[in-house]
Amino acid sequence: MKSTTGRRIAMRKPSEADGAAMWKLARDSGVLELNSAYAYLMCGKFFADTCVIAEAEGEAVGFVTAFRPPARPDTVFVWQIAVSQSQRGQGIGSRMIRELLRRDACRNTRYLEATVSPSNAASAALFRKAAEELKTGCEVRECFPARLFPGSVHEPEWTFCIGPIPTKR
Repeated sequence: MKSTTGRRIAMRKPSEADGAAMWKLARDSGVLELNSAYAYLMCGKFFADTCVIAEAEGEAVGFVTAFRPPARPDTVFVWQIAVSQSQRGQGIGSRMIRELLRRDACRNTRYLEATVSPSNAASAALFRKAAEELKTGCEVRECFPARLFPGSVHEPEWTFCIGPIPTKR
């Protein structure tokens, strides 16, 4: 797929070498909570099978960090998803989710989950669209109330639970 800038967008597994680029994309997103650089290095090294890098001409322009919760092997939890400002609005987020679900590591996935803060309308729309594309439901419920976060500035986090996902997709 080519972007509107004419650059071909490729999807691949990350490695630890992608950690810094993932950290920068999260930092520059304007909406994601920035984790330590170490967290992104860990995702690239130890969770590559459930993470995705969107790349244009050797440059990371998006990522998904995700994992399988140990107690729920039929679920993939998307921790973060980011697309660079210059590439937004081109469906890269949706493509990364589809890529994730096509992976062997996600073969038996029946549910896709993510938490989204109420002010992050773009992510809410992305996950609702994913449910629509997968022809399944999207249940939204509170996950972490604001009172659980230290300080007084964090919004609550809502769980978007998409599924059950059809086995043929």
